[in-house]
Amino acid sequence: MPGISIFMYHQVGRFPPMKAHRAGYCDVDKFRAQMRALKWLGVKVLSMTDALAALQGRAPMPERAAVLTFDDGCENFYEHAVPVLQDFGYPAISYAVAGAAGSGGTWLAGHGRGTPPLMSYARLREIAGLGIEVGSHAFSHIRLAEQPAEVQRAEMRDSRQRLQQELGREVPHVCYPYGSHNLDTLRAAAEAGYSSGVTCQRGAATPGFDPLALPRKAISYGDNTLGFLWKLYLKDTPKGEALARPGHAMATA
Repeated sequence: MPGISIFMYHQVGRFPPMKAHRAGYCDVDKFRAQMRALKWLGVKVLSMTDALAALQGRAPMPERAAVLTFDDGCENFYEHAVPVLQDFGYPAISYAVAGAAGSGGTWLAGHGRGTPPLMSYARLREIAGLGIEVGSHAFSHIRLAEQPAEVQRAEMRDSRQRLQQELGREVPHVCYPYGSHNLDTLRAAAEAGYSSGVTCQRGAATPGFDPLALPRKAISYGDNTLGFLWKLYLKDTPKGEALARPGHAMATA
């Protein structure tokens, strides 16, 4: 069954050489090379909205397709990733933490690399005007599955409401911080009105997944173009069992 590679990025920019804690970083030159590889290979880069339509059978499923997602809403996404995306004409989605926009990503501090600034709401409105989707990354970047159901409901609801108020547009997509989610999280996302949700489960997204529990393929500092292509083509089998709400399809390895 054809699937969509939903790539997960965090920070994009120029970083000093690192041997540890590399998962949340991507060198901008490597990022450009990865985007060039998608162009050369004829991979259709979709917005999250268009990918969801294909997964739900409301639009044709491309033979080869990818989605570019960026967690946390760091300012370096605007500085480094956006110009590359514009050069290639690619859509993308940036997941913002509604209660932390314009401040520092304290959960990203440490490892001797400082605390990266997060995009303000003015900046988020700017990138939305450029055609980049803005999604929710919950309200306060906590591990949702460790919270009681009522806290999860508030995180999902308050984030969407705040983002929609600030952006003046619908926010139908959510990303669970740290990939932490359980069935209460999926129910909370559904109650809040989200149409899609992405996790950190590895694999390609197919129509067999609950749309609120879609898998992704993480890109990190060590991924050169060859490693990127390996993830594009060779890691299409989901690892582990995907959660799904009752009445929705469940994908298993």
